[in-house]
Amino acid sequence: MSELSSTEVQSAVLPSPPAGLPFSSPDAVPAGRGARRLWLGLGMLLLALLLWAYWDVVRPLWSDWQQNANYSVGQLVPLAALWLLWRDRRHLRQCRLQPCWWGLGLLLTAQLVRLWGLQDLRESLERYALVMTIWGLVLLVAGSQVFRRTGWILLFLLLMVPLPQMLDSHVSSPLQSLSTRGAVVMLELAGVGVNSSGNVIVLNERTSIEVAEACSGLRMLTAFIVVTAVLACLVDRPRWQKGILLISSVPVAIVCNVARLFATALLYMWTSKDLAEKFFHDFAGFAMMPIAIALLIGELRLLKCLVTHEPAPAADSPPS
Repeated sequence: MSELSSTEVQSAVLPSPPAGLPFSSPDAVPAGRGARRLWLGLGMLLLALLLWAYWDVVRPLWSDWQQNANYSVGQLVPLAALWLLWRDRRHLRQCRLQPCWWGLGLLLTAQLVRLWGLQDLRESLERYALVMTIWGLVLLVAGSQVFRRTGWILLFLLLMVPLPQMLDSHVSSPLQSLSTRGAVVMLELAGVGVNSSGNVIVLNERTSIEVAEACSGLRMLTAFIVVTAVLACLVDRPRWQKGILLISSVPVAIVCNVARLFATALLYMWTSKDLAEKFFHDFAGFAMMPIAIALLIGELRLLKCLVTHEPAPAADSPPS
């Protein structure tokens, strides 16, 4: 019998990789890295082209972030999304990069939405079209696996777009009235003589506090929704629990704003007007954020206690 060569021995000992799966050999590693770098470079090029094509949308959006305090948190959304992608980079590396042509349909839909916004002079539609274009590019270039893996982050990008003007007025006014009534109830429970006329609170029939539109809590609401969305992306929970967490950010923001108005009203009575207003606009806004996060974490623990999982039967246990 003739002696076998080393190559023949290795081919006889090592099994062949399954069909359709990449073979992890030392020679394949540099090629994989090179392909990912090529994909990353293509993504950066498409991002630059996206900014160029939507520059007339991005520029006024940036101005709104700087001038409208209710939506100033929107400028942190793209940065938070990039950080979430970087944090999930190990799982993303395991996803197969394969272009999905369904992305072309999503891109076409985004351009139709943008055209609709241009014709009807609806700036918000153009901004939502920008987000939809990002979705289409991810699906087209990276593929369905990456698109599904980054689904929460892609939806998170919607939070960088301010509410349309009509919806903004429909949200701000009820928040303003609800915050006023909530503060009045808390003051009455604390034994303070209080009356209210519209959005004006009268303390002990001599000190008046006007709950202006800026005090409605819309700024706190948008900030809490963004923070809650990031928290939902970080926690390892079922999607329905993440959805409950995100929805609960609305009542949590309302409760925190009512507590801020209550504390401000007490400062009006006990100290000076200037100190109370400084507390309301400066310190109280930052103080409410840790309280809101603590409430959300408590909610997650409560959901964990309420949902019980039955242990899986052991493999060697006899059938019942």
